[in-house]
Amino acid sequence: MLNQTSVTEFFLLGLTDIQELQPFLFVIFLIMYFVNVAGNGAILIIVISDPKLHSPMYFFLGNLSWLDICYSTVTLPKMLENFVSTHKTISFVGCISQLHFFHFLGSTEAMLLGVMALDRFVAICKPLHYTVIMNHQRCIQMAGTVWTIGFFHALLHSIMTSNLNFCGSNHIHHFFCDIKPLLELACGNTELNQWLLNTVTGTIAMGPFFITLISYFYIIAYLLFKTHSCSMLHRALSTCASHFMVVTLFYAPVLFTYTRPASGSSMDQERIVAIMYTVVTPVLNPLIYTLRNKEVKKALLRVVRKKL
Repeated sequence: MLNQTSVTEFFLLGLTDIQELQPFLFVIFLIMYFVNVAGNGAILIIVISDPKLHSPMYFFLGNLSWLDICYSTVTLPKMLENFVSTHKTISFVGCISQLHFFHFLGSTEAMLLGVMALDRFVAICKPLHYTVIMNHQRCIQMAGTVWTIGFFHALLHSIMTSNLNFCGSNHIHHFFCDIKPLLELACGNTELNQWLLNTVTGTIAMGPFFITLISYFYIIAYLLFKTHSCSMLHRALSTCASHFMVVTLFYAPVLFTYTRPASGSSMDQERIVAIMYTVVTPVLNPLIYTLRNKEVKKALLRVVRKKL
């Protein structure tokens, strides 16, 4: 099917049209982007280089750090460019590419968080079988599966969106190309696209979320009723706390955005909320895991001592 669009580029309205704020916002988001790359990059290097962190938990943490770097890179550089540019345009191909990688990395992260919850469930509830169940080959298979599903899920959206007819305004009420703002601009029937967003994306996002909740329910139940040990419960929950905080930070703004119907009045709110899961959460993730995880802190200290 040939693309019948008459629009060759889109105009990104960004976060605000107040010119005086643009330089200030540029500096703020540039600093956040550097903190994101530096923090997640440090965790990635530590996980790869430190043999003591060559375990399933830190293998998935390394994947998460790499995802967070790529996730912000999809949207932030273009947003930074638009803060200092008078031409806030993005080509049609560039827009669809940004949409694809945003949903590819976003859905992959959602599924990866579910896999990390399963890993904690097996480690706590089946400790004697942990090394057998979560062996190196299976961890690679699980990571490869979520990356592959995420890619083809995003490919489905990018193909369906690229085949829409955009014959009217080319002004996107957002700071990046996302499905909901683009559907607002499309001419013709978009019911199938909306159905895919609600059903397929909803399933990929909410499935891992429920897996996470069920995993933590079983972890708490196991520790309370099988071990009868408050100290073990406290130790296990402190281990899982970092992951649960990351899940909360990721899902709260995502649920707000994608469970609400698209409308002009809600777009301003959604742009602000999108800052949370595209900028803030990737910056906070390395801080959460570093500050709350003793093994990561020890590994970081070992790296620093070697450098000194």
